[in-house]
Amino acid sequence: MYSRSIDGRVLTIAASGWTYDRLFVLRDRETGSLWYELPNTGRLTCIAGHYEGRTLPELNTAYVPWATWYQDHPDTKILPTRGGRPGG
Repeated sequence: MYSRSIDGRVLTIAASGWTYDRLFVLRDRETGSLWYELPNTGRLTCIAGHYEGRTLPELNTAYVPWATWYQDHPDTKILPTRGGRPGG
């Protein structure tokens, strides 16, 4: 997961529809710039467009089982699925 902030602006980043070397190429809606995680950098790099050559740093994240997360954060809320029941 990467920061979406650059130069005081928050970008809306989504899949571009393209892949390269089995990874998604992302696109920001504000400038149309293309973003890709270059190997071994830990950063999302703009490979074409307004921010070309600039990077977005990886945010601190943790991958844990839901039960572990919920035990540590019991006030966590879950959005319901289309059937009306909580997901997860």
